[in-house]
Amino acid sequence: MFKKLMLGIATLAATMSFAFAQVDVNKADAAALDAIKGIGPAKSTAILEERKKGEFKDWADFEQRVKGVGGKNAAKLSEAGLLVNGKSKEGAGAAAKPKADKAAPKAGPTPVAAAGK
Repeated sequence: MFKKLMLGIATLAATMSFAFAQVDVNKADAAALDAIKGIGPAKSTAILEERKKGEFKDWADFEQRVKGVGGKNAAKLSEAGLLVNGKSKEGAGAAAKPKADKAAPKAGPTPVAAAGK
């Protein structure tokens, strides 16, 4: 029983590491690209076709050559684990922060301060 439990835990740990794996666009096959959230079969095919012309130099090169990938989309792909030459897109983590700021309530006079006037 204990061996089965340990095997289950080991399998779960191995599966979780694949879920958070990072994928380099210059080395990945179609299946690895499809595993990235935001990349489907059509996008992975487009990426592989462009890569046949030469490896992607950096994120700017990737965005320019792959149709439908712009700054915001590239940031989301980077956050999902896509790398270009082993690097995440600069500012990809910061791209999500402004959304959180918009959700925060706006600062204004407190009811106590307004009542004192």
